[in-house]
Amino acid sequence: MTAKRDDRRKAEVEKQIDENLRRVYEQDSTTEIPDRFLDLLKKLREQG
Repeated sequence: MTAKRDDRRKAEVEKQIDENLRRVYEQDSTTEIPDRFLDLLKKLREQG
């Protein structure tokens, strides 16, 4: 059960990071988040 809880916690943290990055980026720019930035985030998540 600990692994399940860890997975849930990790998903929550990733969601918070995504939301915070979007907020910061939106404050500084009126354009969408660049694909290269989203790709980088995806690669970092895949690395674990």
